Amino acid sequence: MENVFVDNAKVMAKGQITLPKDIRMALGVETGDRVTLIRQDDQVIIMNSAIYAMKMLQEAMAGEAEKAGLKSDDNVVKMVMDMRSEKNQ
Repeated sequence: MENVFVDNAKVMAKGQITLPKDIRMALGVETGDRVTLIRQDDQVIIMNSAIYAMKMLQEAMAGEAEKAGLKSDDNVVKMVMDMRSEKNQ
C-alpha cells in the first residue's frame, strides 16, 4: 500500500466525524468541499468527490475515443476544428 495514513476520528452524537488534518491534506479537501464514501464489505473508502467523479467519467468513457476514430492528438484537433467550422457556418 502506497501512502498509507492511519489515524482515528471520534463519532459524535449526530454521526459526524472530523477528518484529521493529514487525511484532509492527502485528499486535497478543504472546508466546504465534498467527500465520497464508498463501502466495501467492512471497510469505508473516503475520496475527494471531484476526483471520484472524474474517475467514474474516465471509466464510463473508456474506449470511446477509439470508437470515434480518434487515435492521435492530431485526430482530436481536426475534429475540434471541423466542429468549430460547422458551428460558424
